[in-house]
Amino acid sequence: MNLSRAVIAGAALLALSGCDNDAPAPEAEATEVPEEFASDPLPDLSEVQGIGTPMEERVATIGLINKRNNLSRDIEMSPGESRRFGDVVLRLAACERTQPWESPAETGAFVQVFVNQERDPNADPEFRRIFSGWLFKNSPSLNVVEHPVYDVWVKDCAMSFPGEEDS
Repeated sequence: MNLSRAVIAGAALLALSGCDNDAPAPEAEATEVPEEFASDPLPDLSEVQGIGTPMEERVATIGLINKRNNLSRDIEMSPGESRRFGDVVLRLAACERTQPWESPAETGAFVQVFVNQERDPNADPEFRRIFSGWLFKNSPSLNVVEHPVYDVWVKDCAMSFPGEEDS
């Protein structure tokens, strides 16, 4: 009995030793995006545009969680927009969902994720792209943002199709 308690206590101590309690908490609101992202163009996804709401009028809802402090937020973005939250920059190139009469229903967004790799708070941030691709709401395992601290996923793409408002 005492051995199992010792094993559990050791495992808990080992898990807690990996926590970085000195890491700054992410900012509650979006902050200014570094200038380097303004000069780096998003991929041309104009072929995605089909019927329905024009791409520039669509709104994607992206989920972001910081696994260190368990802070999560829903971020609404339009295609072409970039937003910074602490050490993370999200860029949205496009969002799309299947037409209402298509099956199976799917929602996706083309997202780029950049993370500040510089740990010194006095140094200039050094953002590195950790993900660039389509994320799918109903098939999250198809394409995954793999990062030890941040998870990003698509929640919705607000758009409509002709005739959809009649139903």
